[in-house]
Amino acid sequence: MNFKAVLFDLDGTLLNTIDDLGDSMNNVLTKLSYPTHSIESYKYFVGDGLEMLIKRALPDDVDEETFKKAYQLMREEYGNNWANKTKPYDGIPDLLNSLKSLRIRRAILTNKPDDTAQKVVNKFLSDYEFDIVMGARQNYPKKPEPDGAIEIAKALKIEPEFFLYLGDTKIDMETAKRAGMFPVGVLWGFRKADELINSGAKILIEHPINLLEYINNGN
Repeated sequence: MNFKAVLFDLDGTLLNTIDDLGDSMNNVLTKLSYPTHSIESYKYFVGDGLEMLIKRALPDDVDEETFKKAYQLMREEYGNNWANKTKPYDGIPDLLNSLKSLRIRRAILTNKPDDTAQKVVNKFLSDYEFDIVMGARQNYPKKPEPDGAIEIAKALKIEPEFFLYLGDTKIDMETAKRAGMFPVGVLWGFRKADELINSGAKILIEHPINLLEYINNGN
């Protein structure tokens, strides 16, 4: 396949954000007098958007009012702490530079709230050009619904089949399949190989630069 574009997930794929997410949510739980969780646990809480992260971190029996309070607190906490420990994964800068030199189009699709996604990308990935950065928007379906991925393909005027979709969770692999893109699972992110394979990854890569093998073979 002659791939022309790469669609990236953000958290767990381009950026290691788990410490800042986990620390922020644990601060919320402490304020609400609930038990906190290990950072390792947060790797399985994230991926489906902020609301689901909060629901998974809270006890099962909390009421709607408590959830709303936790949501507001989490927006505040993460707003204050999102840049403390977050950084690109090793090899991501080299991959992005190489894709640019090969004239491969680049875009980001994340379930992180859109305003936060724009801010995080501008902070940590401002040296690299992306055609589109799309986060979760009100009244717009989140991944694994394929709408965002399909919209990006239309905006770039590239058919979905010419996209490599890079992600670290089953949500990403399902999104790629439903959008008609080629699912690539990354092994440096938040989930393990079996989840990625079982949810449809066609290939797994252990280091970002490994993706270039498939770009070069396609070209």
